[in-house]
Amino acid sequence: MTHSRHEFNSLSGGKKSSKREAPFSLRLTFEERAKLEAAAGGEPLGAYIKSVLFAGELPKSRRRGGAPVQDHKALARVLAALGQSRLSSNLNQLARAVNTGTLPVHPEIEDELREACAEIAKMRAELVSALGLKGGAR
Repeated sequence: MTHSRHEFNSLSGGKKSSKREAPFSLRLTFEERAKLEAAAGGEPLGAYIKSVLFAGELPKSRRRGGAPVQDHKALARVLAALGQSRLSSNLNQLARAVNTGTLPVHPEIEDELREACAEIAKMRAELVSALGLKGGAR
């Protein structure tokens, strides 16, 4: 007469094995770990973390990177402006000219650079607003 391991355990009155889930790993900085160890006061860190974590109701957390777009029209305006511009190419040309010392600096160029900076700042503000982020003017 053959029995499976599970049947044998129940027939023998043996204790049913309760497998634990795989361990959970958490990366901490040295400072974070030191702070935890100080708070644990000699209690094993795993036990301390579990006791603090499950002491009350756990708050629901939003998934990282799942921030909704607050203003789709503003985002569309910025993306359209970026798509129509030659911003990256122009900035690369300016950087090359600065590095080689061939950028003539006169009031007209200075005004154009200030205007370009203002346009970039405007795009940044639109993106920050569209994404619902808090970002002050730079």
